[in-house]
Amino acid sequence: MEANTWIIVGKAVAAGICMGIGALGPSLGQGLIAGKACESIAKNPEVAGSIFNNMILGMAFAETSSIYCLIVSLIILFVL
Repeated sequence: MEANTWIIVGKAVAAGICMGIGALGPSLGQGLIAGKACESIAKNPEVAGSIFNNMILGMAFAETSSIYCLIVSLIILFVL
């Protein structure tokens, strides 16, 4: 194989690993956030609106690291 082919393969593998590991943490965090929010709403239904709003905000913050990993993966694939 040519050197250029190995570089393309290496970029694809690096981008895949970046997205795989980068998506693992936020998905686990979002699952925990949703689970705890459901528990809290079950214990105190009167404040469901407030809990829901805070849950959505927390999930948005947790999702940002996945978006950063996507951007890094795209940079690896198309810029480097």
